[in-house]
Amino acid sequence: MSPVGSEVPGLANCHSHVVHRALRGRVRGAGSFWQWREQMYALTSVIDPDLLHRLARATYAEMRLAGITSVGEFHYLHHQADGAGYADPNELGEAVIAAASDVGLRICLLDTCYLTAGFGREPEGVQVRFSDGDVDAWVARATDLAARHAGRDDVVVGSAVHSVRAVPAEQVPDVVAALPDAPLHVHVSEQPRENTECLAATGLTPVALLAEAGVWSPRTTAVHATHLTYEDVAILGGSGAHVCFCPTTEAELGDGVGPSVALRDAGARLTLGSDSHTVIDLFAEARAVEMHERLTTGVRGAWTADQLWEAATATGHASLGLGPGEPVRVRGTVRTAGAEELLWAAGAADVLPPTGLDPDEVAAELETVVNDCWRRT
Repeated sequence: MSPVGSEVPGLANCHSHVVHRALRGRVRGAGSFWQWREQMYALTSVIDPDLLHRLARATYAEMRLAGITSVGEFHYLHHQADGAGYADPNELGEAVIAAASDVGLRICLLDTCYLTAGFGREPEGVQVRFSDGDVDAWVARATDLAARHAGRDDVVVGSAVHSVRAVPAEQVPDVVAALPDAPLHVHVSEQPRENTECLAATGLTPVALLAEAGVWSPRTTAVHATHLTYEDVAILGGSGAHVCFCPTTEAELGDGVGPSVALRDAGARLTLGSDSHTVIDLFAEARAVEMHERLTTGVRGAWTADQLWEAATATGHASLGLGPGEPVRVRGTVRTAGAEELLWAAGAADVLPPTGLDPDEVAAELETVVNDCWRRT
């Protein structure tokens, strides 16, 4: 693929936590991933359906302005602050789907099963908003949401296992079986502590534990996949799974640099996401995969421009159960570049706004809704 001229393929953002957009520039200070998570939980505790819809709409508009035409929303905020269900059990999921439709963004809503706070631990604090109580209740709610949107070409409802610490191993096969023809995503080995706890509880790495539960297949995406053993890489590659790297978030949170080249060479397929939305720029995410390889190996050119374009476009859309979608237009300063030059020269700011979206209005809307979020904390 050589995107030459004024049009380039629309980009696929394969891992989004839309609530995290309100954290940008608001979370400061030193600390670990786990300390950052507590700050994220404080924000999550105040979100209601209206605020979620407004925040998602503004964030998705920002994605459209950045040339993104499909998003995979890893959605695990399901219930009220005390854990009780809404009158419509899928009210929050519907708010996110409606927000994407409002701005013309195609969405794969990855309804996420989240049942425990860790191995053998019940949900704690804000986590009660995430949990359906047991896997059967999650299956009933997720399959109902999928049925509502069946047949739409702009909405896919898929499933997700939040992580090995959030779904007991014996219940994971029920998540796998719930929506057998839809995308299935899972956070895996983002932090070394996750691996340590999983090994202590089960004697297996997260990848190996999920393999025993039947998770890995060509419809599955492993998100982050940062701290892997050689055996883990072989399992993911041999299954034909996707691996979604989110380099700007992984850097911002101090997660580490995942083995992208080893995974690719083993047979896994790379996709990209903006995750916590430290920035919303898939050009930057694609470049960072190669840049991180250069930093860790001292060698340039592990990834070609064509390979990274494929990850950011066709492979990404397919991993979300969506087709390629519409192209987007870039500014004249970069529009005549070939694939190599465009990937290294362009960024989200070079994408021309789609009809009906004004960048200044989107920025003002984001400022208002983010301020409203923090006033409630």
